[in-house]
Amino acid sequence: MSETIQVGSVVTGKVTGIQPYGAFVALDEQTQGLVHISEITHGYVKNINDYLKVGDEVNVKILSVDKEAGKIGLSIRATEAPPVEQAEQQSKQKKQKKRPITNTNFPSEGEITEGFNTLKEKLSEWIDQSQREDLINK
Repeated sequence: MSETIQVGSVVTGKVTGIQPYGAFVALDEQTQGLVHISEITHGYVKNINDYLKVGDEVNVKILSVDKEAGKIGLSIRATEAPPVEQAEQQSKQKKQKKRPITNTNFPSEGEITEGFNTLKEKLSEWIDQSQREDLINK
């Protein structure tokens, strides 16, 4: 594995193989990594072959390097700007503050309400019913 490979760097590589789960990209003569299907592009990818083919040159960002296992995680998506509508939606989501749930309509512990019994409360009733002779099918 080349010493110049560092997490966070963007390099150009060549697609050497395609599998249903991702594409293998050669970074140099001795080093190749995997672009997982979720890292191909923004949005859902059903078929990698719709986006890449063997021999394509692609820019990839290095996400992870596991020297012991000899694995490099890559992303094409991280080198591209997100679509405008997706960027706007993410911006709106960040601006919205999450409010805590303040619903107090739930019964408090030990409170019995019609149509809403806890399993603990029903258990003794079910045991009594299971022991009654008139309810047992013969």
